[in-house]
Amino acid sequence: MTIRQLLTKGTIMLKSNNIESPKLKSRLLLQYILKKPRQYLIVYDNQEVDKKSQWEYLVNIEKLTKGVPLQHITHRQEFMKMDFYVNENVLIPRPDTEILVEEVINIASKINDPKILDLCTGSGAIAISLSKKFPDAEIVGADISEKALEVAQKNEKNLEANVKFIKSNLFDNIPKTKFDIIVSNPPYIKKEDIQYLSEEVKKEPLIALNGGTDGLSFYRKIANEAIEYLKLGSYLCFEIGYDQKEEVINIIENEQKYKGTYCKKDLYGNDRVIITHVG
Repeated sequence: MTIRQLLTKGTIMLKSNNIESPKLKSRLLLQYILKKPRQYLIVYDNQEVDKKSQWEYLVNIEKLTKGVPLQHITHRQEFMKMDFYVNENVLIPRPDTEILVEEVINIASKINDPKILDLCTGSGAIAISLSKKFPDAEIVGADISEKALEVAQKNEKNLEANVKFIKSNLFDNIPKTKFDIIVSNPPYIKKEDIQYLSEEVKKEPLIALNGGTDGLSFYRKIANEAIEYLKLGSYLCFEIGYDQKEEVINIIENEQKYKGTYCKKDLYGNDRVIITHVG
């Protein structure tokens, strides 16, 4: 089969199984297998693909039809214009989270050599992106999962960042010190709603999705305990679910130690980021 024929077959297989963005995923998978850029596939679409590559492509198309995320096959996800390694042990970084990182960059740019803590760091995408922007900053990434931390450390090495990663259940193993910024994209899906997520999302680690009965468990704990790790004027920055704005703001206000709380929307107009600081 030629490149064009293979792409057509892959797209049809994905489309018939109701997989989102079938044409895009079909192309990205073939780019990965052939180790060629998009332009190559366009210019040489009449070129024959060798049998081994055809087999590898169709086997992986079959995986995609069963809900395996493309990123679990290619082990690649672009985030903040960098290529991050990902696998089944970490949440795949989403474009929505870039809104959080950009807002933290805005805040951190006003602080000399900021000291930043990233809780629930996962792949390390947030911490590493901040480290690349602020190479002299002291940045700590924490996660309860050893396997997630292995991925984060791999990304730190690959992207030549400078982040200290710590195994910690939120603040449990964080040294008693004061940070300028604490940032977190915690698990925030309601436990009962996980069963309704797409097959692709359900292939991601449950520990990175489950936010407890009401999806707010991590926000309560972080907002309450972060006070011990923030100095006057320091910032607490969250990513939230699209419908959690009022509830998370209420959690923050109930602590009675934060002020200036505001929310930013994502590219689709959904509430996505909440920023507050210690009063």
